[in-house]
Amino acid sequence: MIKWFSLGFWELIARVVLRNRILMLSIIVAITALLAMQWKNIHFTFTEANLLPDDNIVNIEYNAFLNKFGEEGNLVILGVKDNAIFTPKAYTSWSKLMNSLKGDKAVDLVISLNDLKKLQKNDSLETFELVPFVNQSKTVDKAYLQKIKTALFNDLPFYEGLLFNKRSGSIRSAVYLDKKIVNTAARKEFILGKLVPAVETFEKETGIDLRVSGMPYIRTLNAQTILNEIGIFIGASLLVTSLLFFFFFRSFRATLISMIIVIIGVMWSFGFLGLLNYEITVLTALVPSLIIVIGIPNCIFLTNKYHQEYKVHRNKVKALQRVTTKVGMATLMTNLTTAIGFATFIASNNQLLLEFGVVTSINIMALFFLCIIVIPIFHSYIPPPKDRHIEHLDRNYVKVFMAWILRNVKYNRFSIYVVAVILLVISIIGIYKMRISGSLIEDMPKKEAFFEDIVFFEKEFDGVMPLEIMIDTKRKKGVMKLSTLKRMEELEETIDEIPELSKPISIVNLVKYSKQAYYNGNPEYYELPTSQEQSFILSYAKNATKNSKDNLMKSYVDSTGQYARITTFMRDESGDNIAKIEAEIRKKADKIFPSDQYKVTITGKALVFQKGTGYLLDNLLSSLIFAFFLTALLVAFMFRSFKMVLVSIIPNLLPLMLTAGIMGFLDIPLKPSTILVFGIAFGLSVDDTVRFLSQYREELNKNNWKIRKSVYATFTDAGLSMFYTSIVLFFGFSVFMLSSFGGTIALGGLISLTLLFGMLSNLMLLPALVLTLNKTLANEQDFIEPKIDIIEPSDEEIDALKKK
Repeated sequence: MIKWFSLGFWELIARVVLRNRILMLSIIVAITALLAMQWKNIHFTFTEANLLPDDNIVNIEYNAFLNKFGEEGNLVILGVKDNAIFTPKAYTSWSKLMNSLKGDKAVDLVISLNDLKKLQKNDSLETFELVPFVNQSKTVDKAYLQKIKTALFNDLPFYEGLLFNKRSGSIRSAVYLDKKIVNTAARKEFILGKLVPAVETFEKETGIDLRVSGMPYIRTLNAQTILNEIGIFIGASLLVTSLLFFFFFRSFRATLISMIIVIIGVMWSFGFLGLLNYEITVLTALVPSLIIVIGIPNCIFLTNKYHQEYKVHRNKVKALQRVTTKVGMATLMTNLTTAIGFATFIASNNQLLLEFGVVTSINIMALFFLCIIVIPIFHSYIPPPKDRHIEHLDRNYVKVFMAWILRNVKYNRFSIYVVAVILLVISIIGIYKMRISGSLIEDMPKKEAFFEDIVFFEKEFDGVMPLEIMIDTKRKKGVMKLSTLKRMEELEETIDEIPELSKPISIVNLVKYSKQAYYNGNPEYYELPTSQEQSFILSYAKNATKNSKDNLMKSYVDSTGQYARITTFMRDESGDNIAKIEAEIRKKADKIFPSDQYKVTITGKALVFQKGTGYLLDNLLSSLIFAFFLTALLVAFMFRSFKMVLVSIIPNLLPLMLTAGIMGFLDIPLKPSTILVFGIAFGLSVDDTVRFLSQYREELNKNNWKIRKSVYATFTDAGLSMFYTSIVLFFGFSVFMLSSFGGTIALGGLISLTLLFGMLSNLMLLPALVLTLNKTLANEQDFIEPKIDIIEPSDEEIDALKKK
């Protein structure tokens, strides 16, 4: 295995590439064309990220709930807080809007003021029937509309919290979409093609600010924003990295080929997404930009080495061959460690992370082959670099910075360790201040109008994030037993007392409304029937719950009558307290529902997301440990030394600790977006470590295992590339801060910060540790310390001088 990647192996690769340039380029063109044909299979996700594996008990319970009651996230709500809605002109526009939505095939049910139904007793049929609440012929009369408003707020407690807020006077409509289209492209077509234009028309006609929210609406606009930002990220990444590359090398041609390479890499990334039939999610949408940011450092490393070699002997062919021969192994190892960092997500047992890990790691290794083939071939066709192209090797400000670092490594290693320990202690203090966030919308774009609407409904109607309780009575038609209804009512009273939750909705509400209707609509009778009343009132209510399109409660009892559902909504700001809320509901449920007669399941989108965040944290910590282990194996493979394993881990652990500490001090919570920072940053930061140690290994062979001389020579040779690539990565990931999504902003900012720490750690702490842990051996050796700007002559030049 070692022989396969020996010096002779890389010499063979260099020879094959440079002698078969047309064939190599033809293969790349063919692969690009084949992958481009897969773009037609690319499609966007229509569901939220489920962070839990399918076999997790929380997911099993949630899927069981969906099997009984269908998709929970099918409610779109339209609300307004304006008394003008009860004027003839505005009411007419409101009715027009609601009727147009109700007539759409994507809509299952609309509950709105203009078409509101109230229960009315029908003695002849022994049932309740739904009759219109509003006489449409009188709505041209403003006084009648005001009367309707009073009756709605005072006589229909069934609709309180569902259609109106009695305290503030705000009202809303509930639009239930067909559950079959909620997770399909038809949902997007309805929201963007029908709902949004209809709302804009209403606002233009009335001048009333209409608020819209609900999971289908939020998910659609959120997904559209993600899609729009893909182009922004790709453009910004290309611009920033190309400017930096040109600033370093002052060469249009070298910059152009680097841009061509990463653009091909982006094309391949979309091709692999289509080939693997993966959806574009909030994570896979980042892959093309990641390819640009990760690909440019490869180009910098190889181009910088080419310039270094050419400066020595001014022989273009020899320099191109030596690029592959001397740094092929180091480049392979650095790309391999980066790919491993992303591949650890595959072990998470989560589809979202698995797809992200697979497509990213595949593309990183594809980028390596692109760079190792295209860069030497391209430079073989163009003239050799001019003096202005290689003067960056002697640029004064870089030399001063690198000389300062080398001076500290030589003479102030103790100070480096003291600073590292102080930073570690501060980081640990910050880590203890970290918190976990279970918010579903915290990362959503706060500047978008739909986010402002979410805040409106949270304030007026106590939230839009559903929390579900499913009650299994363990017998058919058990839900409509009065004893069951009373138990449910008692649980609902507990829910109503929890300030973070909205007023619950269930079959209990309909039964209460049935009693009110039985007593001719008197709101004082809005309560469960007594044992004496149950025989005739419940018989009426059972008939009223037969399946029909206008059935208000058909989604709250299953067809067998065995399962009941209680729905409440939670403010998103309560995400951190969801575990406490769940425990409070569970405690009450266990008390009032005997386990031998009932089974109570607490579930819902908000709960699943919060559980998924905790699962993701545990899982990615394990993945990070696994990444450390794999890196240790690679270093052990290179050096056969436990000391060198420690040397490779410590400089990369410290930046991660620093970032975690800063998150604690700045109150940046652990959530799916910020948890990913550590795996991605480690995979990239460890590149510099592996690059340094790979070069160090080569220098040891050249310098007869003189450790100090090899460390300083490695710093002289690889330090500049490490500096350049780290700067590119820092600014490259910073482009993600252009996003309107809080999670993407945090991801970009924290990764950039971690990579900056990683650069300083690998340039200072890493060589210091190599020297210290090998101090005994190093002290026995005599050597002359090379200056940072000295480049040793090649073997060929030495032979030529001897001949002269």
